[in-house]
Amino acid sequence: MMGWNHDGLGWGGWLVMLLGMVAFWGLVVWAVVVLFRDTRSGDTRPAHRDPLDILGERFARGEIDETEYLARAEVLRAAHRSPLRH
Repeated sequence: MMGWNHDGLGWGGWLVMLLGMVAFWGLVVWAVVVLFRDTRSGDTRPAHRDPLDILGERFARGEIDETEYLARAEVLRAAHRSPLRH
């Protein structure tokens, strides 16, 4: 009956297996979190929208009337043509 006392892992072996399993699942959870965080971080909106486009959208929604649209569009166009513009 050789080996009856040494076939098991003992408490130390079970502790190492337990810590290894916790580390493995922690790594899996961390990888899933990083993967989903990276896919949501991309901003699909343009960095800069043209003010005339925004003005046109407001006119199309009925927020401003034609007179106000034309006046503001002229101001924006004049500012765009201005040599002092940075």
